[in-house]
Amino acid sequence: MSGHSKWSTIKRAKGAADTKRANLFTKLAREITVSARTGLPDPDANPRLRIAIQKARQENMPKDNIQRAIDRAGGGADGANYDEITYEGYGPGGIAVIIDAMTDNKNRTVGEIRAAMTRSGGNLGESGSVSWMFDLVGLIVLPMDGQDEDELQMIAIEAGAQDVAVEEGSLEVYTDPAELHTVAGAIGEAGLEPTTIELIKKAKTPMQPDTETAIKAIRLIEKLEDLDDVQTVYSNLEISDEVMAQVS
Repeated sequence: MSGHSKWSTIKRAKGAADTKRANLFTKLAREITVSARTGLPDPDANPRLRIAIQKARQENMPKDNIQRAIDRAGGGADGANYDEITYEGYGPGGIAVIIDAMTDNKNRTVGEIRAAMTRSGGNLGESGSVSWMFDLVGLIVLPMDGQDEDELQMIAIEAGAQDVAVEEGSLEVYTDPAELHTVAGAIGEAGLEPTTIELIKKAKTPMQPDTETAIKAIRLIEKLEDLDDVQTVYSNLEISDEVMAQVS
C-alpha cells in the first residue's frame, strides 16, 4: 500500500505491547509451511520460502518456530488443506482493497471478510475489480540512520532498483519481483542492512481522501488484518501527516 513506512509506523505505535503477536506468528508460520509445501523446503531453492523466512525473522519470530513451520510442510498435518484466495473490493470513499487469505474454510472466510467490509461502509467486488490498480513489486526498506540520501539512492539504483522513495526516515527501494533477492544481495554487499525484504502489491495511483474517510479506511484495514484467515491487506490509501497524527 502507499506509504508503506507510514502504515508500519501506525501498526508499531498501536501494537507494540499488543497480545496480537501470537496471532502474527501463526500467520507467519502458515505462510512458511505453505511456501515450503508448494515449492522445495530449501529457502535457497525456493524464493517464496526465502521471503517468508526473512519476514518472520524481521518480526523476531524464534528460530525454533520457523524450523517447525518448515518441518510441518512435510508432515501432512497443519497447513495441508489451506487454500490461497485473493479477495478484492472497495472500502470507505472508494478506497481499493486487496485481501490475501489462506483458509481451510472458504465460506467462513468470505463471510467474515464481507461482514467487515459491509460494517465499514465498503463492499466486496468481483475478481479483477481492483487488482488492475496495483503492481506486484519487490520492496526493500533501508533505514536512513543519518546517511546521505543521495548516496543511498545511488547504491540502490546501481544495485538494480527500478524506483526509490524516502518515507518516514527510510529509503523504500522498489524492484522487479524476479530481481528482489539479486538487488537485496547487491545492497547487502554494499554494507547496508535492510529492515524489510518482501513482495508487495503497490498501488499505481494512491488515493488521499479527507481525514474522516481515511481514518474509516484504516479502521477497516485493521479489522481485516485481525481476521485469522487474512494474511495481508493492500490498499491504495495514501496516509497524510494529519491522519498519521490522529491514529498513531
